[in-house]
Amino acid sequence: MTANNGKELFNGEVYIYHTINCVLLLGIILISDYFIGNSLLREEVSTFDPWLEYGWFTTLLYFCRCLPLLGLPQAVFNFLGLIFFQSFPQSPQLNKSFCTTSRICFRVVTRGDYPELVRNNVYRNINICTAVGLSNYYIEVVTDKSISIVENESTREVVVPSTYTTLSGAMFKARALQYALEDEANLLKDDDWIVHLDEETILTEGSVVGIVNFINEGKHQFGQGVITYANLEVENYFLTLCDAVRVAEDMGKIQFQLKFLHMPIFGWKGSYVVSLVGAEKEVSYDNGPDSSVAEDTFFGLLAASRGYSFSFIHGEMWEKSPFTVMDFIQQRKRWLQGLILVAHSSQIPIRYRILLAISVYSWLMAPLMAVNALLQPMFPLVLPRVVNSCVSFIGSVWIYLYFYGTVRSFSVSMVGIVRFIMFILMGILVTPFKLLIEIVAVVWGISTPKHTFFVVKKDIVKIV
Repeated sequence: MTANNGKELFNGEVYIYHTINCVLLLGIILISDYFIGNSLLREEVSTFDPWLEYGWFTTLLYFCRCLPLLGLPQAVFNFLGLIFFQSFPQSPQLNKSFCTTSRICFRVVTRGDYPELVRNNVYRNINICTAVGLSNYYIEVVTDKSISIVENESTREVVVPSTYTTLSGAMFKARALQYALEDEANLLKDDDWIVHLDEETILTEGSVVGIVNFINEGKHQFGQGVITYANLEVENYFLTLCDAVRVAEDMGKIQFQLKFLHMPIFGWKGSYVVSLVGAEKEVSYDNGPDSSVAEDTFFGLLAASRGYSFSFIHGEMWEKSPFTVMDFIQQRKRWLQGLILVAHSSQIPIRYRILLAISVYSWLMAPLMAVNALLQPMFPLVLPRVVNSCVSFIGSVWIYLYFYGTVRSFSVSMVGIVRFIMFILMGILVTPFKLLIEIVAVVWGISTPKHTFFVVKKDIVKIV
C-alpha cells in the first residue's frame, strides 16, 4: 500500500499525512486571506473613489477584477475533495474475490499509429492482471488500422472499417467507441464491464483491485480513479510538473463530485473509465459531431442526465505527459474546444452542464485575467472584502494543487530527498508558465475550427 510509487504507508501514517495535508491547505488559505486578500479579519476603511479617478474605465476594471470568481466552484470542489477524503490513501485491498460472474474487457482505442507501443502496453497490462490473479477478462484493442496483435483468450483486435459511419455522424474516438458497441463487434453481455484505457495507459495492481471492488459493490454503473504521470520514464519534467495539477484535481474535485454527488458535473477523463456494458450501450457515443471532440465529458454528463450513477475508484493508473510544449498546447486546445461544445449542447439539460460551463468560461477568460493582473497595481480598486477573500481562496487552492500534485507524483524513495525538494519548488514555480501555456491554448482554441481532434505523440524512437 503506497501513497504514490514510493514507500509503504500504513494506516496510522495515512492519517498523519492527511492531517498534514489539511493543515497545510487551510494554513495557506488563511495566510493568503490575511495578508493578500484584504481579510475579513481586519478592519480597513478606504475613502478612495475609483469612479472619480478612472471614469468609464472603472466598469471594465471591475469586470476584469471579478472574473476570477468564475473559478470559485472548481476551487470549492477541489478543497472539499482534499479535505474530506484521504489525500494519501493506502492501496486498496480486495473486499471479496477476483472471481466475478461478469466479464471485464479492458478496451484500448487507438488510431494504430504506434503499434509497438500499444502491443507492449497490452502485454504489460496482461502481466499485471495475471500477477493479481484476475480471471474472466480480456484486453481489446479497437483501432483504425491493424496493429497485428496476436489474438488469444486474453487479447482481441477490432479494426474499425473505414466505411463505418454512425447515424448521428459521430467522429474520431467516439466513432471507434460506438463501433465497438455494435452487434457485429461486441462480444459482451449487458451485465459485463468495460475498462476504457488510452493507448499509453498502464494498469497497476492497486487499480485492478479497485476496479474489482467497484464492480463487486454493484451500486454504480460508472466509475473512475486517479491517473499519475511520473511513475513511468519521464520524457519532459517541465510538462510532467505541469500535469501534476491533474493528479491533484483527480483527488480533489473529481473524487468529490463522484463520491458525494455521484455524477461528473465538472467532466471527467477518457481513460480509467469503468462502465457497465448495458448502461454504456444505452447512453451510446453516437451523439453527433459536437459530442466527438470531448466525447468523455459529453458521455458522462449525458449519462448523469439519464439517471445513471457514478463513483470514485481507489487505486491509480499510470500515463505519460506530452513530450513537447507544442503537443501540450495542442492537447489543451482540443480539450477546451471540446468542452465548449459540451457546455453549449442542447442535448444535455442545463442543470447538468451549468458548473461545467462556468468552469469553461473561467478557462476562456484566462487572457483577460492575465491583463487584470498587469493592470491591478496601476489601477487599484476598492472591492467588497468577501470578493477579495474569495479571490484569495481560489488562488491559494490552485497554488496548493500544484504543490500537492507534485508530492503525489514523486516520492523521496523514488528520486531522493534533494530532487524531491527541487521538484516541489519547481512544481510551484512552473505555475506562471503553465498559465501562459493555457492562455496560448485559449487564444488558439477560439480562433480555429472546433471539430478537430489532435493526438499527441505517444512514442519515442530511441537512437542507439
